[in-house]
Amino acid sequence: MRVPAAVLAFALLLAPARTTAAEAPPADADRYRDPAARLLGRALVDQGAWSRLEHLTTRIGHRLSGSPTLQQAIAWAREGMENDGLEEVRLQPVKVPRWVRGREWARVVAPVERELPILGLGMSVGTPPGGISAPVVVVRSFEELQALGRAKVEGKIVAFAPEWEGYGRTVRYRFQGASAAAKLGAVAALVRSATGRSIASPHTGMLGYEAGVPQVPAASITVEDAEWLKRMAAAGEAVTVSLSMEAHLEGEVDSANVLAEVRGSERPQEVVVMGGHLDSWDVGQGAHDDGCSCMAAWEALRIVHELGLRPRRTLRVALWVSEENSGNGGKAYRASLGDDVASHVAAIEMDGGCERPTGFGLTTRAAKADDPLARAALGRLRDIASLFAAIDASQVQWGGGGSDIGPLTRDGVPSLSLDTVGEHYFDWHHTHADTLDKVDPDDLRRAVGMLAVTGYVLADRPGRIDDPPETPR
Repeated sequence: MRVPAAVLAFALLLAPARTTAAEAPPADADRYRDPAARLLGRALVDQGAWSRLEHLTTRIGHRLSGSPTLQQAIAWAREGMENDGLEEVRLQPVKVPRWVRGREWARVVAPVERELPILGLGMSVGTPPGGISAPVVVVRSFEELQALGRAKVEGKIVAFAPEWEGYGRTVRYRFQGASAAAKLGAVAALVRSATGRSIASPHTGMLGYEAGVPQVPAASITVEDAEWLKRMAAAGEAVTVSLSMEAHLEGEVDSANVLAEVRGSERPQEVVVMGGHLDSWDVGQGAHDDGCSCMAAWEALRIVHELGLRPRRTLRVALWVSEENSGNGGKAYRASLGDDVASHVAAIEMDGGCERPTGFGLTTRAAKADDPLARAALGRLRDIASLFAAIDASQVQWGGGGSDIGPLTRDGVPSLSLDTVGEHYFDWHHTHADTLDKVDPDDLRRAVGMLAVTGYVLADRPGRIDDPPETPR
């Protein structure tokens, strides 16, 4: 049974420090129990994040890089942060690609006739004006494609129908499939959606064209149709598909990251940044990917400000742009720091949807989890995460970060990801179904509380989370 948020908030505010004569409490959990209870208690009855997410998804909608709706969301967020009284609210200029989907359709024309639902892959080129009609070659892997050779692929549409091996492995076909097929003379690529479950829903996402290889149009197909194509191929049936896509790239346009902060009281030049990406694909509403994360981070900072908590270091929120089709928002943020990247003592990204939170992942400059530096940092984060025991979200694991803070991670900034149960995220990911009704308001409130507490503690604790083991905490 899930405990109502209001009951949890009341329990947290009354909870005593967990001390015993035999065992002293963890240093950070002891030091920050009172402010953590205030922050988490306030977050668990919060309405602000949900109200903003409702506006973002319902009134603005999806927010493709370079689109008018993304620019509308940027202006709305900036105005809202200023109205909240947050400090140093500003827009950070970013150049982003403007890719336009246009009209698109696919149809099986032989040996039967029927519609073939597709979503063109992000940054794909379009077909010639008259479209493409060609036989389909079905492959389950890159190895199977290579084994066919040019003679059996040239002039055909390659359909990639791999088994689901988790997002990290299956998404390779979405990103690399078009170029792999084009090297053997294929005229287009169709790719099984990167999801383990489907209700006849194609999933879009970015592809990558390999330099020096002809660029051919590529689109995702549903899991059901990928399986159908495999069965048809196994039965010896030759399938022909007609494909039409108007997709095209219109170059780069001006956009911006949205930044706001609570200025540090003692070391304002040192920064903890947390956030998500404000852009989305041009389908659905961008609710889980990544509107909920942006609204959670924004509201977390607002609550810190509302409660009058001012950490030693600056606590900043960044709503990055163009994560989906270039990563330019995160790159621009890193570039703005120049040689001063060491001023960032931690970065937190939430980009795995807003299902029930379970804890945090962590990456530091340490090479692996059993490195003494990694063990020390993980121990400190576990101290902090113990403050979330009441909401069953105190797990800590090695391996955290995200696309937008990736440039910071590569330069040694300790990087955290807010982790969730991840039960359904890839059911909705990059589809028309990524809508507000899939978000549980209580899960959103938990995320707000965890970001508020973790961001505040990391910004206020005397040392950095990645200090050597002997450094006092």
